[in-house]
Amino acid sequence: MKNYSIWKDNFKLKKYPKLDKNIKTNILVIGGGITGASCFYYLKNSNLNVVLVEQGKIGISTTSNSTGKLTFMQNDLIDKIRNNYSDDVAKKYINSQIDAINKVCDIVKKESINCDLKKVSSIIYTNKDNEINKVKRLKEFFVNCGINVYETSNKIVDSKYMIACDNTYYFHPLKFVYGLIKDFDNIYEDTSIKKIKYINDYYHCYTDKYVIEAKKIVIASHYPYFNIPYFFPIKGTCEKSYLCASKKKIDNISLISYSYPFVSIRNYKDYLIYLSNSHAISKDNDDKENFNELIKKVHDLKLEPEYLWSNIDIMTNDGIPYIGKIKDNMFIATGYNTWGLANSVLAGSIINDIILNKENKYIDLFNPKRCNPSMVLGSFNALSKSIGGYISSIKNSAGKTCPHMGCKLLYNEIENTYDCPCHGSRFKNNKPIMAPANKEII
Repeated sequence: MKNYSIWKDNFKLKKYPKLDKNIKTNILVIGGGITGASCFYYLKNSNLNVVLVEQGKIGISTTSNSTGKLTFMQNDLIDKIRNNYSDDVAKKYINSQIDAINKVCDIVKKESINCDLKKVSSIIYTNKDNEINKVKRLKEFFVNCGINVYETSNKIVDSKYMIACDNTYYFHPLKFVYGLIKDFDNIYEDTSIKKIKYINDYYHCYTDKYVIEAKKIVIASHYPYFNIPYFFPIKGTCEKSYLCASKKKIDNISLISYSYPFVSIRNYKDYLIYLSNSHAISKDNDDKENFNELIKKVHDLKLEPEYLWSNIDIMTNDGIPYIGKIKDNMFIATGYNTWGLANSVLAGSIINDIILNKENKYIDLFNPKRCNPSMVLGSFNALSKSIGGYISSIKNSAGKTCPHMGCKLLYNEIENTYDCPCHGSRFKNNKPIMAPANKEII
């Protein structure tokens, strides 16, 4: 069994240099996943000088651990947004996802990116009696939004009610990221920003040896490494999911359960990709047990996992990502609530338009400074989960400490990583492979 994502197999990564000098630029993008690559792609079409840095390898963190889905059929998230705001806000969010998917398709065509992009019907299902009416009402809402959502059936999962829509997609996320930036320079790998200071109208971004001076910076590093001024630990939580890929020839499928415990399924060539056992990282941190439960579920389908891996997603308090300006000349894109691929491309276009003073109808929707009652309550829940993660880390400590905020790390023996149960940092060979940590374990 291979303890890494299927996307990392049989894919040759292009090597980018490590920063070896002090530089000055108009815009610095921090983070080389699909969000950073998308921001870099859009901004490079301006007349501004843009630099991108990644603390590890381009696309190898969260992006390469995703399922590769592009859909607005996002489990119960639409209903959460309806409850926290209104039907109008939820409709605007759905439209943003449709626009984002269209942007991906346009980019793939324009740049001739071979990323296995395929159109597929997306399915939401439930096997719980008390959720049938909820999913029926969700179907009605989609229809009222002008989207053709219909009842369907599929025998791959036990279901009591199932709805589907067309015109959604999936792809190979790593191939897309490398296709986005294939013709660009000013990209640096193995270049970690340790601290940022604002001096004489420039952000001075310090690596181990060098300084990047930038007029504007975009934080696209999954989870922001800083706490002030944004106070992100009370603005979101981290959710961990477990995935595997097994040999199985199957018709094109993209499916997800309506609510916890989430099950997400898609095919890729001769493989079936199966996600389950999602949970907040502040509790239930027995990775081996969760992997074993995943394997059992796949065995029930008479399949044998060939690839086994996990992923961590940032969940916002109100169900809407944080994309936009957080202070003068500083921008952020994070909190995709497990739906980061389309939202990352959307983030690139939104931040590009803000920086270039262009109109964009989604700026207010994703404004990271927004606040409503659900977010205030969510902040207490986020803080509680963060404290719970810290307590859990003390009880189950692997003897190593996360340099971000001092939480005790847990050893993930399946993937051979040390994982932080507070804010989702991950380490391999003592080096950080997922933000917010940006320093090695001592």
